[in-house]
Amino acid sequence: MTDFATRSRAATDALRDVFPPTPLLKNAYLSERYGADIWLKREDLSPVRSYKLRGAFNAMRKVRVADPGQMHFVCASAGNHAQGVAFVCAHFGVRGQIFMPVTTPEQKILKTRTFGGDAVEIVLEGDFFDETLAAAKAHCAEAGAHFLSPFDDSDVIEGQASVAVEMMEQLGRAPDHLVLPVGGGGLSAGMLSYLREVDAPTRATLVEPAGGASLTAALRIGAPQTIEITDTFVDGAAVARIGDRTFEVLRNIPPGDVLIAPENRICVTIQEMLNLEGIVLEPAGALSVNVLDDIADRIAGKTVVCVTSGGNFDFERLPEVKERAQNWQGLKKYFILRLPQRPGALRDFLDLLGPEDNITRFEYLKKNSRNFGSVLIGIETERAGSFDDLGDRVASRGFGFRDITDDNILADFLI
Repeated sequence: MTDFATRSRAATDALRDVFPPTPLLKNAYLSERYGADIWLKREDLSPVRSYKLRGAFNAMRKVRVADPGQMHFVCASAGNHAQGVAFVCAHFGVRGQIFMPVTTPEQKILKTRTFGGDAVEIVLEGDFFDETLAAAKAHCAEAGAHFLSPFDDSDVIEGQASVAVEMMEQLGRAPDHLVLPVGGGGLSAGMLSYLREVDAPTRATLVEPAGGASLTAALRIGAPQTIEITDTFVDGAAVARIGDRTFEVLRNIPPGDVLIAPENRICVTIQEMLNLEGIVLEPAGALSVNVLDDIADRIAGKTVVCVTSGGNFDFERLPEVKERAQNWQGLKKYFILRLPQRPGALRDFLDLLGPEDNITRFEYLKKNSRNFGSVLIGIETERAGSFDDLGDRVASRGFGFRDITDDNILADFLI
C-alpha cells in the first residue's frame, strides 16, 4: 500500500474517535429508475451534515502532533467548512476563529457557534468572501495562528480520502462507477487519489454547478484560473478557482467525465429526494444524483456510488427551490403583459388561459400611455408545453406578451 493510502487509512481510523462511518445505503428508487445498483454515501449524515469535518479534523490532528503548542486555528468560510472547523476546535479543546462575510445569514452563524461553543469566535469581516479570506490570512500572520484551508491542503485532501476508505470497506469492493461533486476539489482529489493507489477499477464522473465550473475552466487551459461566479445557488460548490494542489490530482481527468449541472435542474433533484425519499440535501449535496440522467447509458447494470456531500439546507429556501424547479420543468413562467386600457380587456386575456393554467402573480407596473398598461403576470401550469399554446392564443388576439422568466436582469428586479 502506498504512503497516501496508508495515511488515508490512518486518518479514517483516527476519525472513529469523533464519529462512526457515514452510511452507504442502496437506494431502491434510483436503482430501479436507472437499471443499476445505486448506493448513496450519506455525507449529509455526518455530525455537521457534510464531509468537511473530515479534512478539518485530519489537518488539525496532524498540526497538533507536529506542534503540540499550537492552540490557535483560523479559517474563512460561510458554510460547511466553518462548521467542520468549529466542531474539531471543540473536540481538540483549541481556540478557533471563524472569519465570515458580514452578509452571512444568521442561521449559518448560529450553527457554527452551536458546533464550536466556547472554543470558537465568529469574526464578521468583509462584504465578499475574497475580503474575508484576506482578513483571515492577515490575522494568522499577526497572531501566529494556523490557517485551515477548506480544500487546497495536503492534509485536508488526505482527510477527505477517508470517504473512499469507508466506501470500499462498506461495499466490500470498489464500485464500478463513482459520482461526486467538485467545488475546490478536496473531496474529489482525496477520493480519486486513494482509488488510484489501491488500483480500484472505478470510473469517476465529477459534477460542477453551471454557475461556478472552475475545474472545467482549468482543464480547458491546463491550469487553475479564476472565473466569474454567475450563480451562487450551489454555494457549497460554486468556487471561483480550483485549488492548485487539487488540480494536480485532477488535471488528467478526461473532460467528458466532468459534467455541468444547471442550477434549476438541481432544484428538481432536491425536491424529488425530499418528497420521494425523505432525504434533505443542500444544492451541492444533490449534484451527484442530479447527473444520473446524463450518464444513464454508462451506468446501466453497474454498481454506482453517489456521494451526497451535504445536507445543510435552509428550509426558508424551499420557495426558491420550487420556483426554479418549475422553471426547469417548463411549468411556471413570468410575463409582461401589455394590456389595452379598455373595459373587458382583462376578461379577454383571462379567457385565453387554459384549464390547467393558474395565475400566481398579477401586478400592475405602470401606465405607459393613455391606451395601454403593463402587467407583471406569473402563471403556473400542469403540463410542459402549455405555454407554447398560450403564446399562440395571445398573439392571435394582438396582446403584447413578453416572457421575462430567463431575463436575469428583469427577473431579479421585478420578481
